[in-house]
Amino acid sequence: MTDYKNILLINFGGIGDEILFMPVIQSLRKTFPKSKITLCLEGRSKSFVNLTDLLDDYFCIDIKTKNKYTEMLKLYFKALTGKYDLVISSGSNPLISLLLFFTGIKERIGYKSFKYSKYLLTKEVELNKNQYASKMYFDLVKPVTNAEFELPVIKAEDEDKISNSVLIHPGVSKISVSKNIIKIFDATVWAELIKKLLGKGKKVYLAGGPDDEGCILKIRESLKDTDLTNFTDLFGQTKNIYDLVKLIKQSEVLICSDSAPMHIGVATGTKTIAVFGPTNEKLLLPESDKFIAITNNSECRPCLWNKRQTTCKELYCLNIDIEQIISQV
Repeated sequence: MTDYKNILLINFGGIGDEILFMPVIQSLRKTFPKSKITLCLEGRSKSFVNLTDLLDDYFCIDIKTKNKYTEMLKLYFKALTGKYDLVISSGSNPLISLLLFFTGIKERIGYKSFKYSKYLLTKEVELNKNQYASKMYFDLVKPVTNAEFELPVIKAEDEDKISNSVLIHPGVSKISVSKNIIKIFDATVWAELIKKLLGKGKKVYLAGGPDDEGCILKIRESLKDTDLTNFTDLFGQTKNIYDLVKLIKQSEVLICSDSAPMHIGVATGTKTIAVFGPTNEKLLLPESDKFIAITNNSECRPCLWNKRQTTCKELYCLNIDIEQIISQV
């Protein structure tokens, strides 16, 4: 097996995508403990590097902006001058493969994505999207490591669990909403869920980031006549991603949408109940009794990404019976 001195990994996407990519980093670090591993990611996800101690370096390329060609040129010079002997890229953009070819990096691994990729990459990997996304990424390292697949793991200190606690993180990113990608039900449904959990004697915690403010305000309004003795509103108190990790680790159960907190729940081993509407839970949650997808029986779901790029107006798939969630808690 080749001993690589300097490895470059390229994985663009949000925080959730970076967490799903973790098994690639984990397996490389296990196989090549002395190698320098550098991750190229988007600026919006750079807080991810605080969740792992397996990286030696990172740099940001905002490939999805209006200045994408300038950013690609920046990536080219970073890759050219970095003295890498192995690069693994999860993207399927032909320009990335072409760019990496001209850097002269000896070994270049990526997905078989277009007609000429076999000439630009030293190793093509079949892209199998019909599996848990972490396993899909893990396929990229099989040519260079014998490590077995392991679930994503993020760096986090041990935390004592708060007895009988349920953490609710209701939101998704504003980027998704702005692109007409609706993946979660209305704030009034979250409020009803909170009321029922409180009625069951649970200690309920509510958290969210800046993108969730509108949803949180509606939830607060819906709860104003409710006995909130066992309810704690923590909105705005998670100042960074590590605060959120700590909060999730302290909770016995996390209830959320298909979002970054869901992937954090998986990566911390927290019992996670995730609400899925238009997206495919089989691709985004590992098979485990600990990680539970809540869906309905709409014949049209899942549709997002494989059938359409935005959600429909009807959103039948988000007509979720919250008793399903209660029973799993």
